[in-house]
Amino acid sequence: MTTDPSTDRSTYPWLSVGTDHPFGPHHLPYGSFSVGAGKPLLGVRIGDQVLDVRAAAKAANRDARPYATGNLDGLLADPTLWGPTRTWLTQLVQDEAAARVLADHVHDIDAVTLHLPFAVADYVDFYASEHHATNVGRIFRPDGEPLTPNWKHLPIGYHGRSSTVVVTGTDVHRPRGQRKAPSDAGPSFGPSIKLDIEAELGFVVGGRTELGQSLSVAEAAEHLFGVVLLNDWSARDLQAWEYVPLGPFLGKSFATTISAWVTPMAALADARVELPTQDPEPLPYLQGEQAQGIDLAYEVEWNGTVVSRPPYRTMYWAPEQMLAHMTVNGAKASPGDLFGSGTVSGPDKDGRGSFLELSWNGTEPLTLDDGSTRTFLEDGDTVVLRATAEGVGGPISLGECSGRIRG
Repeated sequence: MTTDPSTDRSTYPWLSVGTDHPFGPHHLPYGSFSVGAGKPLLGVRIGDQVLDVRAAAKAANRDARPYATGNLDGLLADPTLWGPTRTWLTQLVQDEAAARVLADHVHDIDAVTLHLPFAVADYVDFYASEHHATNVGRIFRPDGEPLTPNWKHLPIGYHGRSSTVVVTGTDVHRPRGQRKAPSDAGPSFGPSIKLDIEAELGFVVGGRTELGQSLSVAEAAEHLFGVVLLNDWSARDLQAWEYVPLGPFLGKSFATTISAWVTPMAALADARVELPTQDPEPLPYLQGEQAQGIDLAYEVEWNGTVVSRPPYRTMYWAPEQMLAHMTVNGAKASPGDLFGSGTVSGPDKDGRGSFLELSWNGTEPLTLDDGSTRTFLEDGDTVVLRATAEGVGGPISLGECSGRIRG
């Protein structure tokens, strides 16, 4: 870092942001923002401000083309740029000599509009929590084995709808469709009455593979750019009627919310932990030392009340295993692919990441701080997901993933 004694740090507040700040120079998540009626720009967050990356690159006489898409699309396309870009930005936001030049390209968070941080190319959602899968199995198959026979042999997932992935703060319309309770003579049509959330972590993929190419666990690690918070909104009554035999469809495809900031995997290197014991041992294509868990402290807030703190470190399958499995049949990986971890749930009741589990399918209502009770979401309800971790050099926050239900 270059020191300039004449620099007034109060004029350039990002210079005073240290590694004790959850959006400090050790974090630097990426997002897409606009100022006023301007077009979207690729930004990197430092403290409570956001830096226009393309403008900074032009000011530094760097090639600005990878940052000219207004979001992460250009950077995701070329993994060779990920490390150098992060190194340059880390140095830049701490460089007092560059402060005067950057001042015109740094904006207060409160003065910008945040957009979807990348164009979602494809979307897959997994089912990687043993505790969540066990709870769901016990709810819906009380007389049978909670886990299906394949669950510990492969990361189970379903193919979602990329066009309904929305950025935090976007209202969610209550979905309509067919539903049929076991006691009903036939199906009926109408709005979902069992609208739920799934607190998840989303993984953003970069680089590309060709049809017929498979990624090993080690290669998958090289294609993981970063993470976002993800809420896989779920209409449980629609899902229960439709999912046999092909899995979720309309009960999931109406909306998936992600946070506005993409935290680079590099910032989470110190938060990687060993996976729970995988027994039986996965097949060779799912093995590799790069397959690790992530230690994240998660919280789920319902109308201002924190109702759950799911522990991500308990997840059974690693993101590297999920991506390796997703491509093992030769399916392509593309820049902007997004896959969800599945609901994050721990062994304890206060660590369950869905309202299906927290209310045990509506039989155990929750009482919120305002005295109201809930089992599933009502119109006007707001859910906010948050997560923190010990990143490389200090604590980091993944921001918020919020949505309000509209009838």
